[in-house]
Order: sequence, then structure tokens, then C-alpha cells
Amino acid sequence: MSSTTGRKFTYHSAAAFSGKHKKLDPATNVFHFNPYNHIQPQKKRPKAKRPASGQDAFFISRLGGSSNSVALGIADGVGGWEDSGVDPADFSHNFCDYMASAAYEYRPTAGTAPLTPRALMQKGYDDVCNDKSIPAGGSTACVAIASEDGRMEVANLGDSGFVHLRLNAVHEYSDPQTHAFNTPYQLSVIPPSMLARAAAFGGAQLCDYPKDADVTSHSLKHGDIVILASDGVWDNLFNQDILRIASRLMTGLGAWKASAGGIRVADSLLPFTTPDAEGGSGPRSLTLQSALALEILGAAKSASTNQRLDGPFAKEVQKYYPHEDWHGGKIDDICIIVMVVSEEGAGGSGGGSSSDIKAKL
Repeated sequence: MSSTTGRKFTYHSAAAFSGKHKKLDPATNVFHFNPYNHIQPQKKRPKAKRPASGQDAFFISRLGGSSNSVALGIADGVGGWEDSGVDPADFSHNFCDYMASAAYEYRPTAGTAPLTPRALMQKGYDDVCNDKSIPAGGSTACVAIASEDGRMEVANLGDSGFVHLRLNAVHEYSDPQTHAFNTPYQLSVIPPSMLARAAAFGGAQLCDYPKDADVTSHSLKHGDIVILASDGVWDNLFNQDILRIASRLMTGLGAWKASAGGIRVADSLLPFTTPDAEGGSGPRSLTLQSALALEILGAAKSASTNQRLDGPFAKEVQKYYPHEDWHGGKIDDICIIVMVVSEEGAGGSGGGSSSDIKAKL
């Protein structure tokens, strides 16, 4: 799967999360992705084993189980289903579990097209629709696949989304898909009785499909940072807020280095992205990717409860409903995945020797 030029990228990922109205615990609200861990044979986890991310869910999986390629995604359960006695977390968490298993079990065959994020989203959605234990529910979705030759494709449906940082700048980002204010595109499982009742009264239930997702293609470089997150992040932080957090951490550690020509990337990111092997039985040292995820999570969590500083959601309310007295942040479940792109031996991609660098996270 490597490119003809012999370039080979690796992706260092971590997730951080916090349920609505829950206190943030940096020791437990983080997931350290290890590409060599095997996905459990079961397609779905019992509720007790789900991460404490509320109605938000995520997955990170090695693609095909044998390459450096990875698949990752965020799903935000639609809270409105609670009014119908449905737990929105059942859809979002099982949806991510099904996609993780499908990505890990994927095996390319001659003559078939490679797995795409939209196809993976479709597979997860089909599995949820066929799961009789999930009679109803809905979710947004942002799914990405990064191949080891540095190509990434993203399928985004709804108001979860991504931002791509490069050399101290916002390089690319997704736009939310909405039918109306605070009404995002969403995948849904709708019981026949509910569909019939809606039709009888001349209405319809909101249901979008993976084919409706926006699909974008990206070329990654050594030192890039890709962030996928639920609207718990995007409603409370602007892209520039996220860039400031990432830049402070990256430059403070030396992963990004200031020079006369601007920001450069350290030749090797392994001192930052690799777990401390000397940790023993004590607390695990944070990697660069997990530190970034926790820093952004903490900032979004703090902004969500700050009633004095208007965030993106407040700005939208003021735009569409100027008579509403809405100020501050928006309390919600928050889930984020951070992926740090590394091309070891990149030579010229970042400049400078990393032999004297020690990560102190």
C-alpha cells in the first residue's frame, strides 16, 4: 500500500471525552490508541464498557489489521430521541463499534476499490439498521481514512467535523451540514409506527444517509495535526482557539520549531508520540497526541460553562435569533480525536536534528 516514491507515513492517535455535566478526569477521560491492539471479536460492547463520553462516541482502528493506514470517526447521538424513550447513546456507540470492526476486518482484494470513509459509514449504518436491539435513534458522523502514503479522505455528515492544522496555521476544515439552525444532517433508525404516524399528520421524520455526506480528499505532511470532534467542541471553540492550543503545545515541546523562515517540524516526532517505555507500573506518560486531545477537551469544557464569553454557538444564536438573550458557551457531551502525522526520515520536511529533544508531557 506504500506509494511508488517509497514515502511512508504513520499516524499517532488519541481520543479524549467528557460527558455532559460530568467532571473532567484527565486520568480516565482519554484513550491511547495502540495500532497493534486487536479489535475484540464482538461487534458491540456492553454499555458498562463504553467510554464515559455520554451520547458522543468514537473509534480508531488500524485498517485491515496489517498496515499503517488508520480509520477513525466521531458520532454524536441525537439527543431528541430521549423524548421518545430512546437512549441516543445506543445508536452512536454501536455505530462506531460496527465501523471499527469493519475497518479492522477489511482486506483489499484484486479488482475492488479501496475502502472509503463513505463506504465505511454505510457499512456501520447498515449494521445498526439490522441490529434489532436498536429500534430507533440517530447520529451525526465524521469518518476519516488515512493511508500510509499520506492520503486522507473524510466523509462528514452533520455538525461533527474536522480541522487540519499545518505549520502553525489552519490548513483545512469542514463546514457543518444542517437543515436549519441547530438541526444537523443525521443518520436515523425510525420505527415503522413512527413513520406511519408522521405520514398521517402530513409530516416526516428527519433521516439522511451516508450518500449525503460531504467527502473531501487531503494530502498530509509530516507534522500535520488532524482533529475530529463532536459539536461539543465546535459549539464552544473557534478554529483559531484550537490552533492556539496546538501551537502552544507543539512549539513549547519542540515538535514545531520557530526559525528565521517560519515554523519548521522536527525531523522525528517519535520522542513525542511514543509512550514512555520507562513508566513501569506507574501512571502512563502522556504522548503528544493525548496531551493535545486533553488540552483541547479541557478548553472546550471550560468554555461550555463560561457564561461571559460568547462561543460559536452563541454567535449563531445571536445571528438567527437576535432577540434571544443567549450568551456564553453551550454545555454538551464532548468528544475529540487527535491524529499527529509522522513521516520518519522525512528529510527536509521539518529541518533540524531531533537527537537532543526530550518530550516532557
